[in-house]
Amino acid sequence: MKEKNSFFTSLPFKLLVGVILGIVSGIILNTTDGSGITSGILNVVVTLKYVLGQLINFCVPLIIIGFIAPSITKLGNSASRMLGVAIVIAYVSSIGAAFMSTAAGYAMIPHLSIATDVEGLKQLPEVIFELEIPQIMSVMSALVFSIMIGLAAAWNKSKMITGVLEEFQAIVLSIVSKVIIPVLPFFIALTFCSLAYEGSITKQLPVFLQVIVIVLIGHFIWMALLYVLAGIYSHENPMDVVRYYGPAYLTAVGTMSSAATLAVALQCAGKAKPLRKDMVQFGIPLFANIHLCGSVLTEVFFCMTISRILYGSLPSVGTMILFCLLLGVFAIGAPGVPGGTVMASLGIITGVLGFNETGTALMLTIFALQDSFGTACNVTGDGALTLFLTGYAKRHHIQEQNIHVDL
Repeated sequence: MKEKNSFFTSLPFKLLVGVILGIVSGIILNTTDGSGITSGILNVVVTLKYVLGQLINFCVPLIIIGFIAPSITKLGNSASRMLGVAIVIAYVSSIGAAFMSTAAGYAMIPHLSIATDVEGLKQLPEVIFELEIPQIMSVMSALVFSIMIGLAAAWNKSKMITGVLEEFQAIVLSIVSKVIIPVLPFFIALTFCSLAYEGSITKQLPVFLQVIVIVLIGHFIWMALLYVLAGIYSHENPMDVVRYYGPAYLTAVGTMSSAATLAVALQCAGKAKPLRKDMVQFGIPLFANIHLCGSVLTEVFFCMTISRILYGSLPSVGTMILFCLLLGVFAIGAPGVPGGTVMASLGIITGVLGFNETGTALMLTIFALQDSFGTACNVTGDGALTLFLTGYAKRHHIQEQNIHVDL
């Protein structure tokens, strides 16, 4: 019974309810515009949206430091040849998916029926109470700080700093789970209420549905490419791995978490004869935390779509290249939990792409609504990367060992 009710307490369901309530409320306010009650409600909506947006933005540098720096120290302390290979192929897979998504975005998004004009849209009232909550540092400063501290702690084997960073990561995860996640549905509802009142949301909802279908097709294309390349490199039949991944894919769709799917993924990979057992024990837990190709592919395409919707144009090629390269780093540092990738990368969404609060809210919403399929792509892709590791170990005559990795 608990499993059936768990969906109704999940973040995607809450966000979906927030979207529906926000749109309905906005349409009602739009039709009753002109009354004193409507003006008062709109003042409250705009002000609460502003305050919650300030709170979320304040937490962005904390999330960057809390996610990235401890991950670097953990990886650095276990530096080895196989670990280095695993990190490289995970990063290459993530940025490869990102660049494929970018190319698809430039090719397809301009042909979608996206209305970018603001003619006929109603004007929202001004914020009546501005509670400014400035960030402790800029997002790029937080990124550089995280990388420097993480690498330096790993190089010097600083146990105290590593412990502090791990404690800080736990604190930030608590902030995310107990502050950011609970307020997100309200922030989303207020955002969509504002958009529905203005009259723009009814024009863009069909576009979101089209984009989700395009992204799902992209997931299967990228998974197929990974397995074909892994099969060629390892001289094994990739279908002997894919055929066992059905349960892991379905589990990931249900849990929306690579970490929560880890036990099932280990079982599925363990049944695949082409995969060496030591590479399964080492690679699957590691990739569950650092390989998020499906999430990255999704985020890139959604960001480009939202940029076209809200700001009237796609980001420049140079901006997207920088965004994809940085997003690959954030994918390695992001936790394998629901929405981990987009939460960890809020800094570059706002800092590199220049998204405002409305753009961030739309990104969080549309990403969360399909997050389960992105996670399923991540988990299934881990099998291909483990096949790469198996092929590498065989080519370099690395003896099979009994390896256990506790992440």
